[in-house]
Amino acid sequence: MSTEGPEPELVDGIPVLAEPRVVEAARPRSVLSPLVVQSAAVAATSMVAGATAVALVRRGKSRRARRGRKVLAPVLVTRSFLIDVHVLGDRK
Repeated sequence: MSTEGPEPELVDGIPVLAEPRVVEAARPRSVLSPLVVQSAAVAATSMVAGATAVALVRRGKSRRARRGRKVLAPVLVTRSFLIDVHVLGDRK
């Protein structure tokens, strides 16, 4: 049985692009979400505030040390943990 009808057209061709146009560069998207950026800013601000507080406390301690305080007893050993532990000698 033969089928009657138009035969398919064989084309040897290449794809043709549309009219040439300028492609705009995509805006770089932020990889970090706003929440991450905000958290980083808060952490950095807290760190600066903490460092400032430590510097002020140390400065105040050094000024007090220069004024000359009475020594209660000689310090024999000092160990620093979370708090300072001093082993004192006998009073003279």
